[in-house]
Amino acid sequence: MSGFDSNPFVDPVDINPFQDASVTQVTSGVTESIGDFNPFTAPDRGSHTGTTIPISAASSQPAVLQTSVEQSPQATAAAAQANLIKQQEELERKAAELERKEQELQNRQTAGTTTNTGVKENNWPPLPKFFPMKPCFYQDFDEEIPEEYRRICKRMYYLWMFHSTTLFLNVLACLAYFIASSTHGVDFGLSILWFILFTPVSFICWYRPVYKAFRSDSSFSFFFFFFVFFFQVAVYIIQTVGIPQWGNSGWIAAISMINANVAVAVVMMVVAGFFTVNAILAIILLKMVHSKYRRTGASFSKAQQEFSQGVLTNRTFQTAAASAATSAAQGAFSQN
Repeated sequence: MSGFDSNPFVDPVDINPFQDASVTQVTSGVTESIGDFNPFTAPDRGSHTGTTIPISAASSQPAVLQTSVEQSPQATAAAAQANLIKQQEELERKAAELERKEQELQNRQTAGTTTNTGVKENNWPPLPKFFPMKPCFYQDFDEEIPEEYRRICKRMYYLWMFHSTTLFLNVLACLAYFIASSTHGVDFGLSILWFILFTPVSFICWYRPVYKAFRSDSSFSFFFFFFVFFFQVAVYIIQTVGIPQWGNSGWIAAISMINANVAVAVVMMVVAGFFTVNAILAIILLKMVHSKYRRTGASFSKAQQEFSQGVLTNRTFQTAAASAATSAAQGAFSQN
């Protein structure tokens, strides 16, 4: 009951925690050791080497001298000058490029290949200016044909030229054939017809399609060329054989003239050799064009698509279709 007699409203006794016996003993020992310690005496330094903080325990970060971020006026001026020099060099390069293109345009205008509006003028065949007929086609291998196909395209052009030369020589051989024997007038007449007909037709039907195919990577032009050139190879073989009365100075016709006239037979054999070279070159170039065609990624479906687009966008076809539709509508209206 004595524990309940104390008055809870009386102020508690003030207790100083620093007057505790354990605290005063520790603090008094520390002050004495501090007062006796002299860091500048050698013995004391030796006795306290075990408490020295090692270097590795200290901070390893070096002192960094903060520099100013702002550049000096001289550095700013030098950078601006270098930038101006770079811009000037770029402008000079562009001006030289424009001058080169302008010079090329002037050269083309001087050569007559382009008009003042920049539209390309036809330059083939290269006819003189006083000639009444004008060129019908535009042809430029370096400008229109990619470098990958330029060589084979030129070879096809040379084959056409060789083909035309052979047809002209065939006319001369058939003329000699007709002079040696009057019964071979049909051969001479047909040789003239073949020269007049096959020279332009071969240019339009198989050379220009392969030129367009290499120029624009056209699947339709490739297929058209293969279709026509296959028959051209067959014609070369027939001309090489030289069937009598067909207008060709081939091997059969040439051999048949050996007993009658050796000179005429030799001339005809030379032309027969030209026809043979035509056939061989045609077969070789056909295989080369086919190998190039397979690398272009052309296909029959693309050829059909190009043909349909070409027909639908053709102005003549559109006019004809519109006229037919108008006529059909007028006929149906008049019947009603």
